This record gives sequence, structure tokens and C-alpha cells, in this order.
Amino acid sequence: MTPETARPGRTKYVLFDVDGTLIDAVSNQRQVWSTWAERYGLDADEVYQVALRTRPMETFAQVAADRDPHDCLAALHELEDEDVRSGVYAAFHGASELLHGLPPGSWALVTSNYEHRVRGRFQRTGLPVPGVIVDAAAVEEGKPSPVPYLRAAAQLGAAPGDCLVIEDAPSGVRSGLRAGMTVWGVNAAVAVEGVHRHFGSLREAVPHILDFAAGRHGNAAA
Repeated sequence: MTPETARPGRTKYVLFDVDGTLIDAVSNQRQVWSTWAERYGLDADEVYQVALRTRPMETFAQVAADRDPHDCLAALHELEDEDVRSGVYAAFHGASELLHGLPPGSWALVTSNYEHRVRGRFQRTGLPVPGVIVDAAAVEEGKPSPVPYLRAAAQLGAAPGDCLVIEDAPSGVRSGLRAGMTVWGVNAAVAVEGVHRHFGSLREAVPHILDFAAGRHGNAAA
């Protein structure tokens, strides 16, 4: 049975990416990297373009190879934590309705960020926080490795074939696919390669996600 075929009678689970999927943090991330670049006398636009494609330590290696990467990371973390406290955040339309509509214990967050920042952002936007959050500190291998999504499924007591992954980014999509899960893409004009279904916005996907969670989808790829 392929992962995109729902299994009638079995509990379904939904695993969400956070930034770009539930929380609109693009302007915040750009501002954080811009401030970081200014501290090091670097071109903000160039740094941000690299940061979009790489993890922080890889970004530092490319744009600030002569600097101590641990100092670079500490400065970035300081700016990110301050942004959680004082930045302006918004949840994507439909996020609150969706998360409040899912049965407790049936969903989790899988993020490349850190749990304390996720909790801070959710508190700021009024979104409910699930019992399971797999963050950057919880796994040694981040996305696109399947490890983060498999870890979340294990903590929920879910089989990978009963999980739906909601993502916006190629690395997250690959992570979910490698974990053997159904993967839907949201908040992008063009579908990410490999997704089983694509929605231009989270709002558009909400009723379909709720149907999946309730076991009302015979074929989650339809």
C-alpha cells in the first residue's frame, strides 16, 4: 500500500513544518539576517540569499569564512531570540482553525528552529501548542533527512503510513517523502517536486487536512 493511500479505520496523524507553513516569518528572517550581516560588515542581500539555501554553519562558511563560526552562531541566536520577543508575527490564514480542529494527540510540529522560539511565536499568534515538538536540538540529522519526521511519528505512536506531512520547502518535502509519509505542499505558487498534493495557500488546504485527520480521505493524493 502506498503512503498516499489512507487506511480506513486507523488513526491519522498530521505533522507540520512551522516557518513558512503555519507562521509567516519571511520578513522576520530577512531582518534577522540583515542585522547579522551589518554586524559583520557584509552585504545583507548576499548573505540572505545564501542563508535561504543553507544551514547557519554552512552560511557562515560561505560568507564569513574568516570569522569564528561559533561566535557567528551565538550572534545569530541572540538576534533570533530578540525577534521572538519583539518582532511582529502572523499566522497564515486558516492556521488557528486548523490546529484547533485537530484531535489532541493527533498532530505534532517538526521544525528546524528551536522549541523555545516556536513556543514564543505560537504564544504571540494565539496558536495552540501540541504535546510533541521535534526541533533542531532533538535530532542530529535535520531535514532533508527523514529522521525529524520519523522521530515525531514515533513520539505520537504513529506508523509513517498513517502520517500526513504539511510543508512549504523542498528540504522538508524530501524529509517527509524519505520517511514514507504522505506529503502535501502549501503556500507556494508552484508545487515542490514530489508532493502528493499541492495547495497555493494553507487556507485552501484546511478542509482537506481535517478530512485526512478524520479518516475521510480514501486517497490522499487525489
